[in-house]
Amino acid sequence: MIKNKTGVWGEIFAARYLRDNGYDILSSNYVCRFGELDIVAEKDGIFCFVEVKTRNQSTKIRPMEAVDEGKQKRLEMAAKSFLSSAKISGESRFDVCEVYLDDNNALCSINYIKNAFQVM
Repeated sequence: MIKNKTGVWGEIFAARYLRDNGYDILSSNYVCRFGELDIVAEKDGIFCFVEVKTRNQSTKIRPMEAVDEGKQKRLEMAAKSFLSSAKISGESRFDVCEVYLDDNNALCSINYIKNAFQVM
């Protein structure tokens, strides 16, 4: 899957944010037949499936709004695939990382939403 530059920058900034906040990155851009997981991280024994949504700082619509019911279901299936293939189990959750960039792809802000939705 080819990603746009804005999305790539968003994932870079999101991964940095996670590492700076004590998360271990287990996987980036995990792809399976159900879709893609942007970032899989772990902190305090909890596996976090992080959907990164990147937008320009002047956007009027929150990036989280792009994670609709269909997207959530695909993320759930991809997460189950990841856990099965990695042979790991434990508590997990779905987080959304909203990344806001300026016109030069410089970071303006990050809004990290823990437990953004529950499907499992």
